[in-house]
Amino acid sequence: MDSHVPATPAVLPPAYPDRAAWGTASKLRAWQAEALQLYLDKQPKDFLAVATPGAGKTTFALTVASELLQRRVIDRITVVTPTEHLKVQWAEAADRAGIAIDPAFAGGKGRTNKDFQGVAVTYAGVAVNPLAFRVRTERFRTLVILDEVHHGGDALSWGDGVKEAFEPATRRLALTGTPFRSDDNPIPFVTYEHGHDGVARSKADYTYGYGHALRDHVVRPVIFMSYSGEMRWRTKAGDEVAARLGEPLTKDLTAQALRTALDPTGEWMPAVLAAADKRLTEVRRHMPDAGGLVISGDQNTARAYAKTLRELTGEAPTVVLSDEKAASKKIAKFSADDSRWMVAVRMVSEGVDVPRLAVGVYATPTSTPLFFAQAVGRFVRARKRGETASVFVPSVTRLLSFAAEMEVERDHVLGRKNSVEDGDIFALEDDLIKQANQTEAASDDLEAKFEALGSDASFDRVVFDGGDYGTGGDLASDEELDFLGLPGLLEPDQVRELLRKRQAKSVAQQKRSQRGTEPDPTADATPTELATHEQVALLRRELNGLVAAWHHRTGQPHGVIHNDLRRKLGGPAAAHASSTQLRERIELIRDWATQRRA
Repeated sequence: MDSHVPATPAVLPPAYPDRAAWGTASKLRAWQAEALQLYLDKQPKDFLAVATPGAGKTTFALTVASELLQRRVIDRITVVTPTEHLKVQWAEAADRAGIAIDPAFAGGKGRTNKDFQGVAVTYAGVAVNPLAFRVRTERFRTLVILDEVHHGGDALSWGDGVKEAFEPATRRLALTGTPFRSDDNPIPFVTYEHGHDGVARSKADYTYGYGHALRDHVVRPVIFMSYSGEMRWRTKAGDEVAARLGEPLTKDLTAQALRTALDPTGEWMPAVLAAADKRLTEVRRHMPDAGGLVISGDQNTARAYAKTLRELTGEAPTVVLSDEKAASKKIAKFSADDSRWMVAVRMVSEGVDVPRLAVGVYATPTSTPLFFAQAVGRFVRARKRGETASVFVPSVTRLLSFAAEMEVERDHVLGRKNSVEDGDIFALEDDLIKQANQTEAASDDLEAKFEALGSDASFDRVVFDGGDYGTGGDLASDEELDFLGLPGLLEPDQVRELLRKRQAKSVAQQKRSQRGTEPDPTADATPTELATHEQVALLRRELNGLVAAWHHRTGQPHGVIHNDLRRKLGGPAAAHASSTQLRERIELIRDWATQRRA
């Protein structure tokens, strides 16, 4: 440790946390201990820790705070959060750490009760009265913890307010699970470095990504169940349009097809909710208290989805609408009981800790990579090894691309539009569609430009670990039921192997159907049912999916990635590789994706 850091006093004054009672140091996860040691070695004024949702950022931050209080480096703590509910969550976590935080503090309140060593506020609250917070920050040696710091760039006033309020802080600890943004608003107190291409990228002091956490069994593997179907709507001009969800469409048509699917009066949403509830029932065989969360786009649809779930299950779900006064109590109650479903708008998309959530339905038209990552983060927190998460998503190319790239680590990029980092590349339309989109702006008010006429749902595929599984089928088809019936307790390798078997079984059933033969119910559903060329085709498809994900992570062309695999492992091009060679390449590229960043 640095020599200029004051030694820990032999006897702590009563106002400081009792480290023995906290007892966190001996229980830290490997990444938390590593990041803590790095922090204590460097003793920086600013430190940015990027850790995947569910990894334990709060515990890390409170351990840092405890150390700094004991060493008398700081006297007070200010925690800044995106929402009112998270203020309460931080105060409760800090209390367990022996640090008293006031979650009811406001900028104009002045001094706090002497019982408190710190306060929790929101970014919006700081923006309202930054001067008051600056005065408080100057009065005490203060550690400022900026939770989900990317929200500091949500509005110009928020960023300016945070900078004005906390510029005089003794220490600032910035936390985020999703540092990337799709705009040029700089994130306060984050360092940006210019690369060889002249583009400025955010620089984290410590990064612990989803791939790392999955390898360490800190988070759950996520199985994405995607659903397609025929959508019908009427435009403002009175024209009736029909399209299949997931087909290459312009931005306007894709958005309108998605909104049609999410319309609670159609058939698509009730069908998907029913499938998700079946999945929840299966998961609860192994996780009896497992819960489900539907993330809705607005309050009216949230209420309508809740009504559908009540009709399906006979149990009224918990409904959380924005930052209503009872929201925190509702979430806490749901977290502690064993009820089946919660329906919420945006406020449960980030930071809210409900570890028993294991099944999700992504039912919002918001399709940015940032929001998607935040939403999926609600389901990945692992309580014990073997738990899996299942998230149901519409078959929209953009969303499926996000699902296939769970392990990609992205930084915030300034000064470059339409880049790999800004999220626009995830729309994988063909060249004609891309050209059309260059001259057609997405509608700002789609609801005024179309009327949903009807929808139906069909099972599309499963996305896991960068690969696609399944050949599509009707609702309640054998293929859909096979995937819905996956056990709720599986290691990632077991998930991958079972999905391969389900995929092989689906192809075999499709093959028998084409021949007009009946399936053999006693047959073993393994890849040996398939002809050699079919097994090879399945493996080639999986490899291509992983190569595509690695392309988006690194920017390397697909051909370069394939050549790198061949150079390391030998063998011909993928089109001529054997099943053994393809499996070796699949495992190698997975190893690349899970290696810790140097």
